[in-house]
Amino acid sequence: MKKILTILGTRPEAIKLAPVILALQAQPQHFISQVCATAQHRQMLDQALAPFGIQPDFDLDIMLPGQTLAQVTSRAVEGLDRILAQEKPDAILVQGDTTTALCGALVGYYHRVKVGHVEAGLRTGNKFAPFPEEGNRCLISPITDFHFAPTPQARVALLRESVPDEQIFVTGNTVIDALLWMRAKVEQMPPPMPAQVADIPDDHIIVLVTGHRRESFGEGFQNICHAIRQVADAFDKVSFVYPVHLNPNVREPVGRILAGHPNIHLIEPMGYEPFVWLMNRATIVLTDSGGVQEEAPSLGKPVLVMRETTERPEGIEAGNAILVGVDQAKIVAELTKLIQSPEERARMANIRNPYGDGTSAQKIIEILLARL
Repeated sequence: MKKILTILGTRPEAIKLAPVILALQAQPQHFISQVCATAQHRQMLDQALAPFGIQPDFDLDIMLPGQTLAQVTSRAVEGLDRILAQEKPDAILVQGDTTTALCGALVGYYHRVKVGHVEAGLRTGNKFAPFPEEGNRCLISPITDFHFAPTPQARVALLRESVPDEQIFVTGNTVIDALLWMRAKVEQMPPPMPAQVADIPDDHIIVLVTGHRRESFGEGFQNICHAIRQVADAFDKVSFVYPVHLNPNVREPVGRILAGHPNIHLIEPMGYEPFVWLMNRATIVLTDSGGVQEEAPSLGKPVLVMRETTERPEGIEAGNAILVGVDQAKIVAELTKLIQSPEERARMANIRNPYGDGTSAQKIIEILLARL
């Protein structure tokens, strides 16, 4: 029997690792499954874990107001060092590109514990875009033992960096497992929604907005907000719904530029359950989130990506998504085209999602069973 410690700290990690944790828990004859939360994002992490019924075995609770990346890293490394010394797992699992993932892989390496990296091999080629995520995931790869790449393109990126082929496994992305599981749940029992969302007329086009990227803070976020306001002014039957990230660098421009418009609904960050319901209800998705770029195509939603580059080029190449950056004119032009053209929306919606089929977690479990 092998002890697997899964380390997570943010909402995206929780969502993408939940299917793997549940699959580990479903095989108690093979695995002792433990979960460690750094709580790099406290409230949003808890929201994401709750609908999956996952309770961390260890909680480092490292979040402090205004802390720097170096302070987050220091506190996470110290806390994880204690946990690994105490628990002595056979392997740890980290996900994606967060500071928590980097710290988990590093401490695993220090303890000579095998490291499994879920969602390995994503690259933009620019270490500052996104920042610090691109640097984090590039630093994780050399000390990883099992690279669970979501796509063939991610595998090629790892091979380019001299990662041994026998350590790379193309599994699809676990976010699709989580999404399909949650969609089935909310279709059976819709969750409560904020009144301003529930009251949107049925004949309105709904644009779901998510935005939080550090590299867009300042002028970039102001451009995004001005673009949203310009489109909202132009179309009476288009409603924007924006669950606003808790970071004050996001909330300040969003509140200043978008608050008070009758067709722009600013709501608090949502748990995964209502967010999936809302994404399923939406017509168009405007986002800078990596996970949403993968999820929305599975629900047949056209995606406009508010970033200059993306480590998920498969969706752009397939035609599920369009890069619009933080250029106000480009956001307005592409959003207007989708609003005015049901045919273009249908074309983007009907392209097969390149990110997975909902069986990624099971593939990862089978690899761990065979290799540990």
